[in-house]
Amino acid sequence: MIRVKFSLVAVAIVSLLGSIAAQSAIAADEVNLYSARKEKLIKPLLDQFTNETGIKVNLVTGKADALLKRLQMEGKNSPADLLITTDAGRLYRAKAAGVTQGFKSTLLESEIPASFRDPEGHWYGLTLRSRPILYVKGKVNPAELSTYEALADPKWKHRICIRSSSNIYNQSLIASMILSSDVATTEKWATAFVKNFARPPKGGDRDQIKAAAAGQCDIAIANTYYLAGMLTSKDAGQRAAAEKMAVFWPNQNSRGAHVNVSGIALTKAAKNRANAIKLAEYLIGEDAQRWYAEKNGEYPVRAGVAQSGVLKSWGKFKMDSLNLSKLGELNPEAVKLMDRARWK
Repeated sequence: MIRVKFSLVAVAIVSLLGSIAAQSAIAADEVNLYSARKEKLIKPLLDQFTNETGIKVNLVTGKADALLKRLQMEGKNSPADLLITTDAGRLYRAKAAGVTQGFKSTLLESEIPASFRDPEGHWYGLTLRSRPILYVKGKVNPAELSTYEALADPKWKHRICIRSSSNIYNQSLIASMILSSDVATTEKWATAFVKNFARPPKGGDRDQIKAAAAGQCDIAIANTYYLAGMLTSKDAGQRAAAEKMAVFWPNQNSRGAHVNVSGIALTKAAKNRANAIKLAEYLIGEDAQRWYAEKNGEYPVRAGVAQSGVLKSWGKFKMDSLNLSKLGELNPEAVKLMDRARWK
C-alpha cells in the first residue's frame, strides 16, 4: 500500500515537472506583442524576426488607448511581453499607469539617442516622425513661413487646418512649446493660433491635407508619415491631394522642428523577457529601420540608415532635441492650456 502511494506521488511529480518543462519550452520560443500599429505595418518584420531567430511572435493589434486599458485590466496576468505604441505621450502614460518596466540593452542605448528613449529604460523609440508645416504650393510663399509661433500672426486668419485638441500629436506639440518657453507664453500663442483656424477641427491628419488641397485652407499641420503615405498611395485622389502640398521645416534657427516617436516598452507582466528584448533590438536593426522608412514613411531612429526617396525629397532639417519623456510629463498642462485657448 505504501509503495502504491509512493508510486502515485512519483508519477504526479514527474507529470508536474513535465508540464513545467513543456511550458518553459513554449516560453523559450515565443514572445507576445501588443501593437498599436496596424498589422500590415508590423507583421512583415515580425515574420522575418521569426524566420531568423525561430522565436514565434504572437501579435495583438488595437487602438493605442484600448491596448493601454487592456494592460491595466489584465494586470500581472497579462500575457503581453511588449507594447508598441505611438507618441511619447502615450508611452509616458503606460509608464505612469505602472504597466511597463525599465530594462537595459547595450544595443538600444548605443543606437538610440538619449532624447528618444525613457531615462529609466521604460521605453525606446523605434521610428521618428515630425509634425511640420505643410503648405499649398502656389498659395503660400515659403518665405512667409518661419516658426510654429509665427502661425499666430493675423495674416493666417482662416487659413490653417489642424485636428482637434483631443489628439495626442497636438498635445505633444503644445507640450514641447511649453517646455521651450512657459505656460503663459504658450497659452497666449494658442489663443491667437486658434483664431486662425479655417474650420472647426475635425478628422485626422490626412483630412487636414485633403482639406488644404481642396482649397479649404492654405496650411495644414500633420505628421510627415501621413503625407508620405498619401504620396505613395494606390489611391489616385490621395496622391493628387498630397502632390499639391509642400513641407516647410519650422524653427530651424532655434530649437528645430517638433519630432516624436513610435516606441516599444517591456510590460511589467512580461514572462518572456529575454525574447522580448531580442525583438526590441531586432526592430532597431538596419534592415528593420530601412523597412520602416520605405514602407511607413518614417525617419529611422538609428543614425546612418538610408531614408526613403520621399523623405529625402523633403531635405535635411534640424530636429528639436528635447527629451521626449518630458512631453508626457507636461501632457496634462498642455490639455488644460488648449481648453482655455478654446481649441476644440
